[in-house]
Amino acid sequence: MTDLASLPRRIAARAVGHALAFVARFITAVRADWRGIEPVARQRVYFANHVSNADMPMIWTVLPSHMRRQTRPVAAADYWLKTRLRAFVGPEVFNCVLIDRRPDARTSDPMEAILAALDEGSSLIIFPEGNRNMTDDPLLPFRAGLYNMGRARPHVDLVPTWVANLNEIMPKGEVIPLPLICTVTFGAPIHVKEGESKDDFLKRAAGALLELAPKPRPDEARPAPAEQPQ
Repeated sequence: MTDLASLPRRIAARAVGHALAFVARFITAVRADWRGIEPVARQRVYFANHVSNADMPMIWTVLPSHMRRQTRPVAAADYWLKTRLRAFVGPEVFNCVLIDRRPDARTSDPMEAILAALDEGSSLIIFPEGNRNMTDDPLLPFRAGLYNMGRARPHVDLVPTWVANLNEIMPKGEVIPLPLICTVTFGAPIHVKEGESKDDFLKRAAGALLELAPKPRPDEARPAPAEQPQ
């Protein structure tokens, strides 16, 4: 009875998912650059930079449909349960693994839900910076979650994933997206090495992610000429 009652919601969630993927591709022309791996059905944790609320949908959108169905974003419960619409889109369309990011209020360890999803065979999308990066630095310091996943489930590939151009496509304060191509670049997978410390691994993971960032054009990298003396 429960399955029959939930069938319309599952159908609606799948339809909304296809619609969101179509809209994302139409607006941003988002494309995948499989630079270090192939788009095959292998269990992975895609860890990405985080500058926009659209980062997660962009990564989810570019995955082939057979991979998308098995890939669950790890997301904040307080954000995705805030309204009825988000409570439908987050848990049912994206099938998010919802975690409570309020240490003083939560009653369970978020890592338990993450590892349970991995043990069910799901791939994950995570943002190891924790919050959106609103600074001029390319990345914020990584939190320990990625390291803990890598140690607890060493067979799972940890895939650096760089989302480029979202800030340029939708600058703060703008309503109409600019006609730029958003690229999601997937790099070579990494794993926690035997005896590797948390700090060393997180530094290596951040470096692997930064390697995927677009390099500045020569005209952008060239320093401004010095003023000539009068």
